[in-house]
Amino acid sequence: MVRIVTVYPGDDGESRLLDVTTDQFAEIVNHIGEGPTRLNRSPSPSVDDYHNASRVQYVVHLAGISEIEVADGTIKRLHPGDVLIAQDTTGHGHITRGIGDEPRVSLAIPLEKGAWLPAG
Repeated sequence: MVRIVTVYPGDDGESRLLDVTTDQFAEIVNHIGEGPTRLNRSPSPSVDDYHNASRVQYVVHLAGISEIEVADGTIKRLHPGDVLIAQDTTGHGHITRGIGDEPRVSLAIPLEKGAWLPAG
């Protein structure tokens, strides 16, 4: 089963993680933003300490395993085929970890800013 997760800014400035349904994701992908689609390759193991998303985008994991962590301690692990919708361009941000020894490969597609944020 494919996991789809969003990391988004909360009202308190802390990033939050939330599972997204395939129906919600089907609506989100119709809002492609401007900018290049990027193919990224990152080493594992690795840690990218607290940072914000560089832009609103969705990231399709093609190889390797990633963990996304937010300040409240919530962690989501993403495997090949899983999708991260990165929306926390402001606030405290999130930590990204590469797990294992296999390099992480992902495809990042820009979204319109505000294409989708969870209610509440």
